[in-house]
Amino acid sequence: MTDRLETLTARLLDAARHAGATEADAIAIDQSAVGVDIRGGALEQAERAESVEVGLRVLIGGRQACVSVSDLSDTSFAMAAERAVAMAREAPEDPYVGLADPAQVVRDWADLDLADPAPEPSAADLEGDARAVEAAALIRGITQVEASASYSRRSAWLAATNGFSGGYGRTSRSMSAVAFTGSGTGMERDWAGESRIFQADLPGADVVGALAAERALARTGARKPKSGAFPVLFDERIASSLIGHLLQAVNGATVARGGGWLRDRLGQPVLPKGLSVIEDQARPRAGSSRPFDAEGLASRRRAIVEDGVLTGWTLDLANARKLGMDSTASAARGVMAPPSPATSNIDLSQGTATRADLIAQMGTGLLVTSLIGSSINGTTGDYSRGASGFWVEKGEIAFPVNELTIAGNLRDMLMSLTPANDARAHLSTRVPSLLVEGLTLAGA
Repeated sequence: MTDRLETLTARLLDAARHAGATEADAIAIDQSAVGVDIRGGALEQAERAESVEVGLRVLIGGRQACVSVSDLSDTSFAMAAERAVAMAREAPEDPYVGLADPAQVVRDWADLDLADPAPEPSAADLEGDARAVEAAALIRGITQVEASASYSRRSAWLAATNGFSGGYGRTSRSMSAVAFTGSGTGMERDWAGESRIFQADLPGADVVGALAAERALARTGARKPKSGAFPVLFDERIASSLIGHLLQAVNGATVARGGGWLRDRLGQPVLPKGLSVIEDQARPRAGSSRPFDAEGLASRRRAIVEDGVLTGWTLDLANARKLGMDSTASAARGVMAPPSPATSNIDLSQGTATRADLIAQMGTGLLVTSLIGSSINGTTGDYSRGASGFWVEKGEIAFPVNELTIAGNLRDMLMSLTPANDARAHLSTRVPSLLVEGLTLAGA
């Protein structure tokens, strides 16, 4: 399949040159996905999607335009290239756009083990997985289960007139369940899910279903907690959202526009001393890995925060040029738009304490296991989210809670983090449970 995608991008570049483009890059993506959903013991949905999409970006001086194409004929490619060139000539001039210098692009890269060579599972195989997950979750006290199983495959090829040409593929196999307990206003639910690149690495359906049921039953009798200022422990399942807010604030596109609540913090502490945020774009067998970015630059390992200090922004070529810096090989794109900066494979330093240790340490406070909605001020870092989880008294979980809001400021929250040691090794974003001091809780 990659041979076909390589040919498609080469044809698009030829069409762009013929239409008058000074520079161009082309991307071709072939993807398929099959999924099965079970609800209440019945097959609710089984669907399959397949597509081959191609996109072309043309550049004329400091002007650019993007088009996507679904018709793969020569005539369609020629028309798309002509349309893109006409659009680029009318686009506003931007002195920072442009392809990588030929000396910057990568020519060789390692196999990151991102695609499972095992045969694609059939819909019947996936239905069997989903039913097994459902059966494992239907224990005493569980009133309903929604179970799913899916598989996806994606191959991509990128080529440009600067001489870069390369591609890679990835696969994913997953299972999940949402379990319900109670009824009416007393209904509670929780979920569990697992996803792996290699089907052989996927945990058993019984593990997924049983965990969803266990989590749902633990929420029986949830009520509002009292209001006030308390420590909050973000469970590992949702702790990565806090680091996600940091990553959004250091995105080069935001910083180049003069925005972001960390725009004035480069070279200054943003996390407690000893904590680092590391991006490793080329980590083998990780779901978000890539051998090169969407501009053909070699993927690499870098520190975004080192020993608590913010060391740099996340940059593609255009935003790096605006800021007078070098790209961090962080360009991402689809077929419809030009490159923009994005991160992959994030690690936050783990601590030495277990989650149970941090619960004991917090005394009285909140363990958050689910976040709902979001109100984040991108300029000030003010933070407010709906939440549910468990109330902690005297260092032990006392009862489940819901219908509450937690609020604070991300600058202060991040500087007070205490990490646990429970980040899961297989995830692309590995962030352990995080204890945050002094958040405001609005409950009863």
